[in-house]
Amino acid sequence: MHQGPDSAGRPEEATPATPPADAGEERRARRRERLLATATELFAERGYAATSIERICATAHVSIRAFYEEFQSREALLIALHDGVARGGMDAVLAALDDPATVAADTRTRIAVLVGAYVGAVTVDPAATRTAFAEVIGAGRGAEEHGLLWRSLWADFLAGEVERAVGRGEALPRDYTLAMVAFIGAVCELLAHWARNSGAFSRELLAGEVIHQALAVLGAAAAEEGK
Repeated sequence: MHQGPDSAGRPEEATPATPPADAGEERRARRRERLLATATELFAERGYAATSIERICATAHVSIRAFYEEFQSREALLIALHDGVARGGMDAVLAALDDPATVAADTRTRIAVLVGAYVGAVTVDPAATRTAFAEVIGAGRGAEEHGLLWRSLWADFLAGEVERAVGRGEALPRDYTLAMVAFIGAVCELLAHWARNSGAFSRELLAGEVIHQALAVLGAAAAEEGK
């Protein structure tokens, strides 16, 4: 911008405006989000196996070189998509636990609240749900290991919930290790099934089935529910 005349009365030359230091980072972030959004839609419509990096880049109007600046591979992109959905689900559950009413609730009420928050978060975008729970299956060793990591995190979280329920006398005292493995697998399969058939049944029905499965695992709570 002009700074006014110099000491001799001559106007100073215009100084080009310097772009903000983070302008490049913002452009890169937008490019990354465009790749993620495009891949989500393509994976859901065409399937992960049938969607090439070239197709993703052409649809997103991003060069292949730029793609590899963001992701090491197509599988790495898929893992990033899965991670976004998984984190959204966990964040929703943790936010629900910030409510004092949830903290003080009985086990059945608490399960209903937490499941509702989780299912609501991971099904916001059916295409993302399908990518994270259906297309990720068999995608590769990296995706498999990433999924196992998230299952381990959920197993730890659920172990704490079980311990709370047992301590309150609202669940049978027993070893729940294998039950948690089965439950987490069932939830993932239910979400994958919903993603493939989202027009066939509602999110509410999906959440209700997950709640039923959780109560059945706890035994005493399931029996009490049926009274």
